[in-house]
Amino acid sequence: MPLNIVLIEPEIPNNTGNIGRLALASGSNLHLVKPFGFEITDARLKRAGLDYWQHLNLHYYDNIEDFLNKNKDANMVFLSSHGTQDHWDIAFEDNMFLVFGKESAGLPKAITENNKDKLFKIPLYSEHVRSLNLANAVSIVVYEGLRNLQ
Repeated sequence: MPLNIVLIEPEIPNNTGNIGRLALASGSNLHLVKPFGFEITDARLKRAGLDYWQHLNLHYYDNIEDFLNKNKDANMVFLSSHGTQDHWDIAFEDNMFLVFGKESAGLPKAITENNKDKLFKIPLYSEHVRSLNLANAVSIVVYEGLRNLQ
């Protein structure tokens, strides 16, 4: 019942390292879509991922088009602060792809515009916060998915 965590153009190595550890702990696959805001050999990535990185089921893509072409038949949902549905309304399924955007800008507008029916958000209860840290957001959604699939 693995889930697929997809990071579109991640920028912060510590977040990606922590999400890698989360992917391994949750039995999820990790998909990383270039360009990255760091080198994959970055010490901060390795420190956050500790010695787990080599155990990940990890997939790399040259760009968004490469990812979408190689996974065109996949069941995907997209996470964005612009979503109109809450993450706990996702109809989680085995092998589902949970797609997250980069830290500074989120998902590209073309993706959010073309997938409005599959666009979900994590509710925020303060007007002083516009988004959550990417690693925290991925954790929330992945473990909600696991809870629903058990």
